Amino acid sequence: MITDIVLGVAVLALLIYRQLVARPVNASNLRILAILGVIGVVQTAQFLGQNHSGALTYGLLAGSLVLAAAFGVLRAATVRIWIAGGQAWSRGNWLTACLWVAAVAAHLGYDALVAHGHGDRGLGSATVVLYLAISLGFQRIIVQQRARRLQPGGTPAFGQAGRPS
Repeated sequence: MITDIVLGVAVLALLIYRQLVARPVNASNLRILAILGVIGVVQTAQFLGQNHSGALTYGLLAGSLVLAAAFGVLRAATVRIWIAGGQAWSRGNWLTACLWVAAVAAHLGYDALVAHGHGDRGLGSATVVLYLAISLGFQRIIVQQRARRLQPGGTPAFGQAGRPS
């Protein structure tokens, strides 16, 4: 459990750092997402396997992951995107960093308020890396969509007519 928390804090620090540095928006940035996803799934599977988890635990986990997605969507709105040299770039700001911290606090708070009350102690710390991966994934999808709309010939925003060919 301590290693899960230390790993979660280290991953959070890395994510915040990467968010505050200007980076090109491209598929190569998805590597960290894949790595976090695999680590998160392994940690979560180990927890679920060791704790004889039932339907309630899976429901609590689903609720937590919905929370992760919501924070990813919120953070995506704080990321600045621009085009330089024909390439889309992105960079978060202080609000992006604060929302990362708030997301982890919400995850652990959700765990303390909901999961501990139902006998699922440790669910939050065991799933923190998966939570971060899901949250980052939703943020990345939205940032990539926004970047695509900014580029010449990019796809139109939802609800807008397509560009003539």
